[in-house]
Amino acid sequence: MGLVSNCGRATGVLLRILSLLAFLALVVLTAAFGAMFGTGEWYQALEKPTWNPPAWLFGPVWSTLYVLMAIAGWLVWHSGHPLRLVALRWWLLQLVLNGAWSWLFFGLHRPGWALAEMTALLAAIVLTAVRFHRIRPVAAWLLAPYLLWVGFAWFLNFTIWRLNGGGLASLIG
Repeated sequence: MGLVSNCGRATGVLLRILSLLAFLALVVLTAAFGAMFGTGEWYQALEKPTWNPPAWLFGPVWSTLYVLMAIAGWLVWHSGHPLRLVALRWWLLQLVLNGAWSWLFFGLHRPGWALAEMTALLAAIVLTAVRFHRIRPVAAWLLAPYLLWVGFAWFLNFTIWRLNGGGLASLIG
């Protein structure tokens, strides 16, 4: 009997580890997609505010945030809560929006479009955190640094857009 229960426990631990790796893989894929566009000469030529963070800071910050996002999603996945799949749909949506921002800003060179998209990303992060809080409050709190950083990034995106001639026409055209 002890061997069977130990095997069951080992299988459970293995499944938890594999599911955490799956969540980490999703955020790594998102990060890799965003990294495909790089900053390049276009970004270097943009006028930026004096408070623009140094380039070396973005890698460590985003790496930390992606790990926190993965752990938050994983905690909700393993909660067994009946609404976990609804909450995880919001988590997936914010992840897609996260990756899409890099494509719009760095890939298409559309800071105005990226700003509008990042507004949707902020809303999706808030809604994800609200849903996560109902299931696993700690998972919602793990998203707090992400929400703060994206809020800062929104303001940075807005400022870069305005400094480089951004206006309503640049959102449409």
